[in-house]
Amino acid sequence: MIRAVTMAAVVAATGAMQLHSADFSAGWALPQVFMATDCGGRNRSPQLTWTDPPPGVKSFALVMHDADAPIAGGFYHWIAYNLPASTRELPSGAELHDDQLGNTSLGKPGYYGPCPPAGPAHHYTWTIYALGVSHIAAGTPLDNAHLQKQIEGHVLARAMLEATASRP
Repeated sequence: MIRAVTMAAVVAATGAMQLHSADFSAGWALPQVFMATDCGGRNRSPQLTWTDPPPGVKSFALVMHDADAPIAGGFYHWIAYNLPASTRELPSGAELHDDQLGNTSLGKPGYYGPCPPAGPAHHYTWTIYALGVSHIAAGTPLDNAHLQKQIEGHVLARAMLEATASRP
């Protein structure tokens, strides 16, 4: 059985934009349902809401990253882009279109929940990017490195939300 210990907080924001979740908040554990099935969870993405994007936003991109993963550069759990400018929320268990999903560190598009190795807590960061470009063209799902190259020079604002989870 996995014991998840989570602290969530908005850790950084550029401008007034903020990122929140109704599924976890500061001082609360990341619920088991959001963990990977490999770790006893349901591999369900959490609900996310962002507020106060800057004027001129044409789309949003989202990245979920575990900087503590024991691989170079950390582990990318969720890459999403081409979210319409009118979007302010992704529901729990969000279903996105193929052209909105990038590849996780497993090399597959979609959400892959936390599944840290036993030991110290890992830090999971969700970053929402407000972009001045309406569409990111990609023939195949982008990984984080390619997404960052595509959005370079187009980021109007960003906000981050962090949680930690661990297992015994």
